[in-house]
Amino acid sequence: MLLEIKGLDFSYPSQPLIFQNFHLDLKQGKIMALIGESGCGKSTLLNIIYGRKNWQQGRIFFDNKEIYGPKANIVPGEADMKLVSQDYDLMPYSKVYDNVGKFISNINLENKKNKILELLDIVGLTDYLYEYPKNLSGGQQQRVAIAQALSQLPKLLLLDEPFSHLDLLRKQQIRDKLFNYVRTQNISLIISTHDVNEVLAWSDEVVVLKKGQVIQRDAPKVLFQSPKTPYVAQLLGEVNILTPAQQRELNLSKWFYFPHQLLLTDHETHNPIQGEVISSSFSGSFYRNIVKVKNHHLIVYTSKEKKGKLNVKFN
Repeated sequence: MLLEIKGLDFSYPSQPLIFQNFHLDLKQGKIMALIGESGCGKSTLLNIIYGRKNWQQGRIFFDNKEIYGPKANIVPGEADMKLVSQDYDLMPYSKVYDNVGKFISNINLENKKNKILELLDIVGLTDYLYEYPKNLSGGQQQRVAIAQALSQLPKLLLLDEPFSHLDLLRKQQIRDKLFNYVRTQNISLIISTHDVNEVLAWSDEVVVLKKGQVIQRDAPKVLFQSPKTPYVAQLLGEVNILTPAQQRELNLSKWFYFPHQLLLTDHETHNPIQGEVISSSFSGSFYRNIVKVKNHHLIVYTSKEKKGKLNVKFN
């Protein structure tokens, strides 16, 4: 294992424990997504791993060596590990080029320039090569910090909400390049996010946190197919959650259905369940339908606008 956390206890002064007997591990070269509601401990955990916060109990091992946090280091942090959070730690009066190249060798300046350009292309900032960080937006500064972290080829990279400041277009442009580079360089990655869809396609596993506890840890596909609780299901996107009574009334085997798992049809089906479309709203690549089924309202995604009474098929 590259990283092992064993029996971690952590709390802020005069506050209840955030983590209690917490365990987590990560293999070399793997990408792990941390998801959970605000305040669940995602950012705190990344700061503990990196060595910015002292913990009360437990042990942390990185690259087969035990690490001890700030109490063991004059300068917070661990070698071969980089954290990019909301504190970007850039040199404000040095240009973007110099910030990204800060830790790259000057032995071959042409190679250094090519590496800086490659990293800035990954984070979508090649047009800001000679700009000062103080003149950039918060999101742009964060991307400079990511490029700087990548330049050091850490064994473990910790990213705290790296896409939160990006618009959809820029996010789509950067994700593929960033994750492909991490894979190519065999960098292990733990990334926290409030939107699992930002990282789902690139993650080896997803860890769901709630009040400092791991609620579920699975491969992305398994997580979607079998969320263990309504809390987990709701973090994965819009979902229809049924009570036991509703399940019995509709004679259904599952307690959750994502909107794309329901079909609306006017064809006869075995034991049809009839519903009435209350509204059908255009939502880009799909129509979002509110369907009334036996006094229950369900959300159904369809490729075309729907109206009137239709049969509902649960997949």
